[in-house]
Amino acid sequence: MPSPRRNVEGRPLGTAASSSSSPGSPAHGGGGSGCSSRFEFQSLLSSRAPGADATCPRLRTSESPVHRRGSFPVAGAGPSQAPPPQLPEEDRMDLNPSFLGIALRCLLAIDLWLSKKLGVCAGESSSWGSMRPLMKLLEISGHGIPWLLGTLYCLSRSNSWAGREVLMNLLFALLLDLLLVALLKGLVRRRRPAHNQMDMFVTLSVDKYSFPSGHATRAALVSRFILNHLVLAIPLRVLVVLWAFILGLSRVMLGRHNVTDVAFGFFLGYLQYSIVDYCWLSPQNAPVLFVLWNQQ
Repeated sequence: MPSPRRNVEGRPLGTAASSSSSPGSPAHGGGGSGCSSRFEFQSLLSSRAPGADATCPRLRTSESPVHRRGSFPVAGAGPSQAPPPQLPEEDRMDLNPSFLGIALRCLLAIDLWLSKKLGVCAGESSSWGSMRPLMKLLEISGHGIPWLLGTLYCLSRSNSWAGREVLMNLLFALLLDLLLVALLKGLVRRRRPAHNQMDMFVTLSVDKYSFPSGHATRAALVSRFILNHLVLAIPLRVLVVLWAFILGLSRVMLGRHNVTDVAFGFFLGYLQYSIVDYCWLSPQNAPVLFVLWNQQ
């Protein structure tokens, strides 16, 4: 009689099959013997595909909600963040501005608001847009180039020493005004108002800046110079003062400058005449200039 086929462990195949299908086997939840449970465990392992990933039935660590970024804080995962460093003393002072800083900011806000309100001739569509050509004529009357050319022409036509002395100092005042205004504009670099139209008469590189107003400084300087060195009747003296005031006001109405630009320009022009008067050029203290001009 042929011997029955045996498995690897030496047991008959029929016995293994009957034991695997018995109600007491581990596959059916029963108790079963240790050998049958080992056989069932091996059969489960051998039934997997050769290329199957052992981690497929479970969630990967990176896909686990617990380990996702920002899901749950893990205690002791890393060193606790240090508190932010305290600001230095000078930065804390900036966060608490002084009374002077608050006053300057309020003054700047009032200056911008008032300048925008007074810019009634800034464009053709403005409320006083029809007055814009007249304001541009005033702009030319206070420009530095006409004053320089006119002073040089009168100086070349003058025949008296007194007239040449006055015109020479007027030329010195105009050149000093151009130098100081260009220097301050380059240092401050304050932009012109946003409603300004860049259609000014003969502009230079520094003329894109607003502070101080060169027309206002020149108006104050020239008017004070004329009132102190020319003999004029009272109506003409009043007319000179009105010209200087209206010229400064026209700078704001055209939108060229803010109110503080014109106010500081008047103040600077007043001081410039004091400098010119203190450094007054005459044949006694500057004989070389007058000798060279006489030779021409």
